[in-house]
Amino acid sequence: MAKISYVHVESALGMALSHDMTQIDVKTGYKGARFKKGHILRQEDVRLLKSMGKESISVLELDEGDVHEDDAASRLAERLSGEGISSEAPEEGKVALSALWNGLLVYDEESIHRINEDPDWIVATAANKVPVKKGELVAGVRIVPLVMREEQVRQGEDAVLPLTVFPFVPLKTALVTTGKELAEGRIRDGFAPKLQKKLAGYGATLQWQTVVGDEREEIAAAITAYIEQGAELVIATGGMSVDPDDRTAGAIASVAEEVRFKGVPTVPGAHLMLALRGEAKIVGAPACVVHDEWTSLDPLLNRLFAGLIPTAAEVRRWGVGGMCRKCRECNYPVCVFAAR
Repeated sequence: MAKISYVHVESALGMALSHDMTQIDVKTGYKGARFKKGHILRQEDVRLLKSMGKESISVLELDEGDVHEDDAASRLAERLSGEGISSEAPEEGKVALSALWNGLLVYDEESIHRINEDPDWIVATAANKVPVKKGELVAGVRIVPLVMREEQVRQGEDAVLPLTVFPFVPLKTALVTTGKELAEGRIRDGFAPKLQKKLAGYGATLQWQTVVGDEREEIAAAITAYIEQGAELVIATGGMSVDPDDRTAGAIASVAEEVRFKGVPTVPGAHLMLALRGEAKIVGAPACVVHDEWTSLDPLLNRLFAGLIPTAAEVRRWGVGGMCRKCRECNYPVCVFAAR
């Protein structure tokens, strides 16, 4: 087992530090590793160490099979770094993981729980299945003790399933706005500008829009026409509820090869629908998308632009976290609520 002894700073001149030593300066707001692992202690360091509250330093002697905290954290971070994730060099006994590009952060939550069952490991992540930006911190790894045993490190490595950032891929997007009152010009469509803003977060633009009435046949014809023109995503808004004039869901079903789901346990936007026709995705968006800034449409768009088409079983789990309460204060370019 590793041996740790403690030496008064004034008696440790010429010795190498066994770990990073953190300084917190309240006046300047600085927090960081003032002295790095391996630093050879000099006379001029003594005063600063004492100002940091360090009267002694630790001297570490590793035995065979011992793994230093920096090496253990680096090994686990490397295993956690899947596609789209980079890990930095260890500092202060921890390793930061960041996104290499804009996209959707995805990982197996049970894997993280299994690692953290060992109280000597600390793995903290950003929320699962949320948008992240290039360079954004998505996870951190550190260990509690100064030294781990090799077998303990391997157990942590064996529990790892990598984190991944699925890049957002711009989809050719069309909007079919339904409603007789809109088609006759009695009211103006308020969703297209809002959708354009959302699409920009994925690097996409709204390429087509048409306004049709409430008849199932004209809604279906508009959707079909856009798919034949090359649309990869068609969003039909309105007419998704249970009123007699709501025929959008039926129109979508009539042109789709598969209805993936209709209805989700999220609020607002419970009447959301997703169908597929070839490679094209057809979304039935309830009328609330015009009124509310964030709805069930947003987590669905996150997945679709990341190339992840949710299953019906996954959608039924959106109820946990599926009520958006503070969306108007949210600064994210695309919604993170209902992340599950």
